[in-house]
Amino acid sequence: QVQLVESGGGLVQPGGSLRLSCAASGFTFNAYAMRWFRQAPGKERELVAYISNSAVITTYADSVKGRFTISRDNAKNTVSLQMNTLKPEDTAVYYCNTLFGGMNYWGKGTLVTVSS
Repeated sequence: QVQLVESGGGLVQPGGSLRLSCAASGFTFNAYAMRWFRQAPGKERELVAYISNSAVITTYADSVKGRFTISRDNAKNTVSLQMNTLKPEDTAVYYCNTLFGGMNYWGKGTLVTVSS
């Protein structure tokens, strides 16, 4: 079955960096686009970044453009999110996502807290 497992979250000071990773299994990873979403307390889940199956296309939410970078390693079935210049408003649970067989699959998420 499809499994997505996020890691790399934690507490970081404003201006700091974190790198999130998502390990995928149960599907042909290099055939599917991947996404990172986030959900802050009391807010709806929002799309943060997208990467196509071959990594040719990447897109970002305006709020993270220029600070976050999504990448993937199709040999290792992983997708990553490098987050730089973090702000308190980036505090959220971050989720890895893919659309496979017409269904959305989600990991359990990893918490990122940006605070001094």
